[in-house]
Amino acid sequence: MAPLIELDHVSYHYPLSRRQVVHAVQDVSLTLLPGRTLAVVGESGCGKSTLARLAVGLLTPTSGGVRISGAPAGPAMTRAARRSVQFVSQNPWAALNPRKSIGHSVGLPLLVHGLSDGAAERSARVAELLEQVGLPAHYVSRRPGGISGGELQRVTVARALAAQPRAVVLDEPTASLDVAVKATVVNLLLDLREALGLGYILITHELDIARHLATHVAVMYLGRIVEYGSAEEVFGAPRHPYTRTLLAAIPVPDPTRRRLVALHGEVPSAIRPPSGCAFHPRCPYSSSRCEAEIPALVELGGPGGPGGRWSACLRDAEIAHAHHG
Repeated sequence: MAPLIELDHVSYHYPLSRRQVVHAVQDVSLTLLPGRTLAVVGESGCGKSTLARLAVGLLTPTSGGVRISGAPAGPAMTRAARRSVQFVSQNPWAALNPRKSIGHSVGLPLLVHGLSDGAAERSARVAELLEQVGLPAHYVSRRPGGISGGELQRVTVARALAAQPRAVVLDEPTASLDVAVKATVVNLLLDLREALGLGYILITHELDIARHLATHVAVMYLGRIVEYGSAEEVFGAPRHPYTRTLLAAIPVPDPTRRRLVALHGEVPSAIRPPSGCAFHPRCPYSSSRCEAEIPALVELGGPGGPGGRWSACLRDAEIAHAHHG
């Protein structure tokens, strides 16, 4: 299968002043394949949303490269490549024009990309798209202020589908929704992935959402990927200390089964990141070597699907032995 999105050693730095730079994304390489959901998880401020914007070509990397449907992302990207990846944000209220009807917002990509032949065909297609995301056709005349948050998020999904993409980048798509509505949106996304063969990059700090929706997981800390693997492996047998502590925060029916260590402290500043391994100030396994050396993301082996199983920890072998011993 040809990759839908490829990030090759991508970094992105926000300049704050002549002397201050935010190291938002650092040397990230990821690949999205059709029919897969790659969840990028981590605490707020780790660079996930910046990564999402790099993946759809909204930002130009400071270094490294992004390819969308085989074409380099950027101003010279073809229209076909550009519409092959669409973006769904966490705030549907901000994503939609409150003065325009739902029908106008969903139909706009059809007009921009020349995907309909006249107003009548466009109207029919908009009705189909709304039905596809579980909304009645008469919503075409409503405005964003007249429907619920969950329905608004369905509208943003319908608008993304209007461009006939092969990949969709979902930036915290359920963060603003209540628990019951989250479940319906997750089920909708699963159904659409299966029906249309879509690939998703899911940006989320909600690990329960990632567990249900993802086929593969990349764990991000202070701009770097520290663990990667299939969702089954990462959630079932985490390797990196940061992943272990993140998963410790998920409620479990039987707390006596939890063998993970709780996470303490705040994410360090991306302006002045710690030396060596960025996680070492919060890591219960930190050593003097961790303070001095930046760990490489290395392949651990195992099935793991595309890209295998990876972790960026200098003490991985020792920690793994301790947890299996």
